[in-house]
Amino acid sequence: MAPTGVLTDEMKRFVRVQRLGFVATVCPDGTPNLSPKGTTTVWDDDHLIFADLASPGTVANLRKNPACEVNVVDPMVRKGFRFKGKGKVFVKGREYEEGVTFFREKGGVSSPIRSIVKIRVEEAAALISPVYNSGMSEEEVRRRWETYWGEVRRGPRGREPGPPD
Repeated sequence: MAPTGVLTDEMKRFVRVQRLGFVATVCPDGTPNLSPKGTTTVWDDDHLIFADLASPGTVANLRKNPACEVNVVDPMVRKGFRFKGKGKVFVKGREYEEGVTFFREKGGVSSPIRSIVKIRVEEAAALISPVYNSGMSEEEVRRRWETYWGEVRRGPRGREPGPPD
């Protein structure tokens, strides 16, 4: 059993702000499945949760093998966290109802919720881009990516924008 309080206050704040988690599960044939979950959030000091709005592959995989990893990253500063643990799927009962109520009242989810997935976090670690090995500050990294995405949004002007790393 994992120690109580795996998720630090910094991790919890970060996940709540970012909201997009990439959930990796294992398919029955042993291959990986990676799927973005826009409802990823913190349930308590040891659990992340997401609402299954359209996740049949992820849910099926977790029912056969609960091992999973969730990565939540700020794409502008290239930093985030990885969370390894075990996922459990709820389609009825108290935990399902609590999750649905949470997402309706606090998460702003109006789409049908097929199930609630709760992940008991067993390990958590920081994710930091190698761009920081060059000595760049977080503000410099942020500016580079904001410039890049600004160019992408403006559209092609005779050349494709190059990635800043």
